[in-house]
Amino acid sequence: MDDNLETQEKSTTESTIQLKIYSKKAIWGFSVFFSSIFGAVLLMQNLKYIGKKKESYIVLLLSIFYTALTIYIVNIPAEPKSSLTLLCNMIGGVILTEFVYKKNFPNDQNIEKKKIWKPLIISVLIIIPFILALIYSK
Repeated sequence: MDDNLETQEKSTTESTIQLKIYSKKAIWGFSVFFSSIFGAVLLMQNLKYIGKKKESYIVLLLSIFYTALTIYIVNIPAEPKSSLTLLCNMIGGVILTEFVYKKNFPNDQNIEKKKIWKPLIISVLIIIPFILALIYSK
């Protein structure tokens, strides 16, 4: 009986090491520098990877709502402040990493982290038209 338990623990440990997810820092960084939706997409992929599809869609929907709320809050003043956007993005990143990520990946030291280059390139390509629209709308 004890041999069975040891075998299960070893296989669980080995499968955990083979797991590859986006890191907590990557999720926070994408949330802060792009928006909560970008960090949520990375977290969503992590959750899907471990078989939590329902939770992943909830995270994405809540981040869409939070981003819409952020846009509303930032545009309340007559002259929107970029520092307010950064603050809201930081709060969104903290929610994603400190609550959702930590709950689902409490011991992430043994988990291999995915490279962020592909999501970074995609994110930059998505953001470029918005930046150009801001520049040329003035």
